[in-house]
Amino acid sequence: MDAAAADPIWFETILEWFKNPETLLLALGQWVLAGVAAIVFIESGVLFPVLPGDSLVFSAGLLHTQLGLSLIVLVATIVVCALAGSEVGYWIGAKFGRNLFSDDARILKTEHLVQAENFFARYGGRSLVMGRFVPFVRTFVPIAAGIAGYNHASFLLWNLVGAVAWGGGLTLLGSLLGGVSFIHDNLSAIILVIVFVSLLPMVIEYFLHKRRNAKNPEA
Repeated sequence: MDAAAADPIWFETILEWFKNPETLLLALGQWVLAGVAAIVFIESGVLFPVLPGDSLVFSAGLLHTQLGLSLIVLVATIVVCALAGSEVGYWIGAKFGRNLFSDDARILKTEHLVQAENFFARYGGRSLVMGRFVPFVRTFVPIAAGIAGYNHASFLLWNLVGAVAWGGGLTLLGSLLGGVSFIHDNLSAIILVIVFVSLLPMVIEYFLHKRRNAKNPEA
C-alpha cells in the first residue's frame, strides 16, 4: 500500500478514535494506562486541546475492568496527570506569555487564549474548576492564570479541586454506570451527551455575552 492510500486510512482511524474513545482505549492494548495518562496530561494545559478528554476519561472508568485496570490506579493516574498538565500550563503562561499564540494559528490562536483570559478574569480561581469541564478552556485557563501572575499557592488549591472533581468525578461516574447495559449498548450516544454537556457552559456564556452587549453596546 502506498503512502497516498495509507494516509486517508490513518486519518479515518484517528477520527474514529475521537468519535469513539472506546475504540482508542481498546487499540492502546497494554499501553492503555500510559495512553490515558498522556492524553489527560497534554489536554490539561500543554498547548494541545484537540483531544477526547471528557469522553475518554468517562469511557476509561466505564471499561476499566475490560481494560484490565484497577479503578483506584486509574483515578489516581488521571487526577495526578490532570494536576501536572495544568501546572505545566501555568508555568508556560508565566514564562512565555502570549508569545506562543498568533491570530492565524490553527491551534494556538490568540482568540482561544483571549477567551480563556476572559473566563479567568471573570471567575478567578473558580475557573480552574469550571473550566475543567469545557473543551479548549480546560487547556488554556492554566496558561491564562500564569500570564496573569495568579498566586501560585491559590492556583495549586483550585487546580487540585478541579482535577479531583473532573478526573475523579467523571472516571467514577463511568465506573458506576459500567453495570448498566443501556449505557454499554448506547455508549456512542452517551459520549455525545457528555460532549454536549461539556460545551453547555461555553454556549450559555456566549449568549449571555451577546445579550449584555445588546443591552449595553458601549460596554
